Amino acid sequence: MSIITSANLTNAIVKLVAAEALPALTGNLIMGNLVNRDYEPVLAHAGDTVNVPIPPVLSANNIAEGGTVTPQNPSLLNAQIVLNTHAEATFQIPDVTKALAFPDLLKAYMQPAVIAIAEKVEQDLLNLYGQFTSNHPVGTAGSPITEATIDAAETALFSAMVPASAPKYLVVDSNTYSQIRQIPRFSEYYSSGEAGLKALVEGNVGKMKDFFIFRSQFVPTTGTSPNTNTHNVAFSRDAIGLVVRRLPQPLPGTGAVAEYAEMGNFGIRVVMSYQPNTLSQQFTVDVLYGCGVLRNGFGVQVNS
Repeated sequence: MSIITSANLTNAIVKLVAAEALPALTGNLIMGNLVNRDYEPVLAHAGDTVNVPIPPVLSANNIAEGGTVTPQNPSLLNAQIVLNTHAEATFQIPDVTKALAFPDLLKAYMQPAVIAIAEKVEQDLLNLYGQFTSNHPVGTAGSPITEATIDAAETALFSAMVPASAPKYLVVDSNTYSQIRQIPRFSEYYSSGEAGLKALVEGNVGKMKDFFIFRSQFVPTTGTSPNTNTHNVAFSRDAIGLVVRRLPQPLPGTGAVAEYAEMGNFGIRVVMSYQPNTLSQQFTVDVLYGCGVLRNGFGVQVNS
């Protein structure tokens, strides 16, 4: 029979808070759920570099009857991604026992911290648009997106040899999403069937021109009105890499306790410490990550 002590009670509190944090974090991610996520539960520090392997390209050779195979010596390519972002969100709970007794109260404390981290990840991933240089940008800055623009983006990815089986995504801002919903051929039942009815009634575009279409509040813009350029992005999963690594435990005896929460190639750390100045428990939710382009040709800028 185990004895309840202040030490294991403290660990249990941090574990509970960590268990609440991660599902809420991944639920608020859009780009973070679409890109290639590389996660290992190994300790790392800000500034470390991670080599993400990229599969090589092989060619098929015709072997004549009685002939021999043609050996190929492909080199495994690597994309170097620096763990250059240590994102944190910290909050204090005056009465932690009350928060634990009422799950909705704990969620009220936790949700803003989790959303703040998710927004930071989204912004960093969407700001990679300028690194897609292999394909010429499609669309016109300051002009509504058109069916032809979406078609051109899909054609660019097809020409870049994106596998037909690989899902393709188009992430746009709210105005561009609204413009897509008003493209006549895709917003009416008579021209696009059930998909058009959903776009008209439910507001969900769903899939168009082989793209799964999502909207984000963090699509970057440059310039000033009326020449504002909205930098939407079309890509497949292997175009972008998000690398996440574990942060170290706090030093023993410093009064801080940490637990890890890991799910779906994503991991965060939750640190609890006591703040004597405010007589409250302080919780810090943090994550160490880096992001970068893996396959340049697998993404294209879509301007609007």
